[in-house]
Amino acid sequence: MADFATLVARFGRGWEQGNADLIAEVFTSDGVFVPGPFEPPARGRDAIRRYWREIPREQAEIVFRIGEIFVAGPWFATEFKCAFRRRRTGEQVTVRGALFCETAEGLLAEMRMYWERTVRRV
Repeated sequence: MADFATLVARFGRGWEQGNADLIAEVFTSDGVFVPGPFEPPARGRDAIRRYWREIPREQAEIVFRIGEIFVAGPWFATEFKCAFRRRRTGEQVTVRGALFCETAEGLLAEMRMYWERTVRRV
């Protein structure tokens, strides 16, 4: 279970730092990232990197946390909370949700995010 926690911690560090390369590195070369149930998946490291490259332009003061990790073979799930400030408007945003992941070769083969967002106007 520690390996799963390490993968999600590295993903979270990448989000906090606005580091698309760090995020992409936790996925297999053909990994899939599904940012939400109504959004198209990013397939492959390059597509995942492109998706996350915009985050530093839009989000600041990012704090990412996870809950307990539940494991079933190569799959795991955890809750997450991410708080940040929108650079353009200054709004405080909290995103709470769940990550459902499949692993292969010690990396993420697929990550699906389901979340809700709360915005506090400034």
